[in-house]
Amino acid sequence: MKKLVSLCIAFLMVGMLSAQTDQEKAAATVNVNTIKSHIYFLADDLLEGRATGTRGNKIAASYLANELRSNGAQPIPGTDSYYQKFDLVKTGAPEYIEISLNGTAYPLKAAFALPAVDESGEAVFLGYGSEEDFNRMTVTGKMVVVLGGSAAGEDPGQMFRSTRQKLERAKAKGAKGLVELVQFDEAMWSRLKHYIGGRTAVKDTDDNNDSTEMPHLWVNTKSGDPTFTPDMQLSYTLKSDGQSKTALHTQNVIGILEGTDPQLKNEYVIYSAHYDHVGIGQPNAAGDSIYNGARDNAIGVTAVLSMLENLNKYPTKRSALFILFTAEEMGLLGSQYYAEHPVIPLNQMSYCFNTDGGGYNDTSLATIIGLERTSAQPLIEKGASTFGLKAIGDPAPEQGLFDRSDNVSFAKKGIPAPTYSTGFSSFNDEIFKYYHQASDEADSLDYDYLLKFYQGYVYTGRLIANTLDKLFWNAGDKYEEAGKVLYGMK
Repeated sequence: MKKLVSLCIAFLMVGMLSAQTDQEKAAATVNVNTIKSHIYFLADDLLEGRATGTRGNKIAASYLANELRSNGAQPIPGTDSYYQKFDLVKTGAPEYIEISLNGTAYPLKAAFALPAVDESGEAVFLGYGSEEDFNRMTVTGKMVVVLGGSAAGEDPGQMFRSTRQKLERAKAKGAKGLVELVQFDEAMWSRLKHYIGGRTAVKDTDDNNDSTEMPHLWVNTKSGDPTFTPDMQLSYTLKSDGQSKTALHTQNVIGILEGTDPQLKNEYVIYSAHYDHVGIGQPNAAGDSIYNGARDNAIGVTAVLSMLENLNKYPTKRSALFILFTAEEMGLLGSQYYAEHPVIPLNQMSYCFNTDGGGYNDTSLATIIGLERTSAQPLIEKGASTFGLKAIGDPAPEQGLFDRSDNVSFAKKGIPAPTYSTGFSSFNDEIFKYYHQASDEADSLDYDYLLKFYQGYVYTGRLIANTLDKLFWNAGDKYEEAGKVLYGMK
């Protein structure tokens, strides 16, 4: 009789759980204390800003791996590890660079690429360095000098976009190197020089670039400097101790929870966020030099952990792939590495639900970058509104935010991939007060708002993972074609 009663109670409990709606299941596991525990730990000074390759970044990774383990997530297939390890190469600016053209020295310069060098030789000026400019002249063995950008009046972003093409042309034509002449005020040049002077890239195991790297510099000119005419022959000298190279060892953190549907469990929803931040920097007025990144992106990581806890208790039809990325702040390198080295084939990914952000200035909103670009829009709007938030799309499309977070690494492969962010309707002082600042601390957050934000996120994730519809890009989206290729739709 006791066994029968116990069996009846067990069946009753199963029935009650299955009878719960997705809304009720989302609300059941999200609570303020758990939210705070994640964010306060990730944004603690102990982690020293979680910069990629540092001890603090590894502590964060260990914390995340243990959360995956304790919530029943399986490690990377074929391994017993939650770490996808890879190496980066950090390139530091040279200690000194000297360059002169036709005997005139130019003191303001920054190198994209520059091995140790002490040389002089012939150069040629090719205007803006268009394909037509390169086709007019023989540049083999010569330093090519061009104007920055592709036309007068361009901003730095436009100049950066054209510089790669010029470098490719110079290499294809056998040039000795590429020097681009730009003209910026002191403040802008200071920011650009810092960006240009050092970079980080995924280490290529077959990389032999150290011996063949072509010198490539921007030189900031001033009014009154000598001017050159197209196809003008020049002389140059170039001296430098070269850029430094440092290896960084880092890791994405990955776990899997299997779905319940016999067919749909072979499809996966990616729940992702980057866990790195910018580390230690310039002290603020209070003397704080640790940039803890509570908003960017402990908030996003906590969204993924909230989803993890929920799905461990209430699994969905589709399986879940949790990915916490490293090196986002270095140029989306963690997500780019994963997209090229997936642990499960990309064509089994039905959706990527990424979370990232720099802050919020409207606690009535959830801002979804890419909201209108996929067929999941009604599900996302429903998920947010159910818990009192209005879902809006990108309020600042001119900023190109969709292509500046980890979601784009998956979008490029064809996977529908918006980014779910805390509510902002514009970029204003409230955003910049905390964005990449030492003031971005856990105790500065509105946890009543975050409770609603996470409940809406988890509910939306459940709706996406349980829908019988095939979610996809809306017609005409720039990534629609890649999606058709990935999923064999053509």
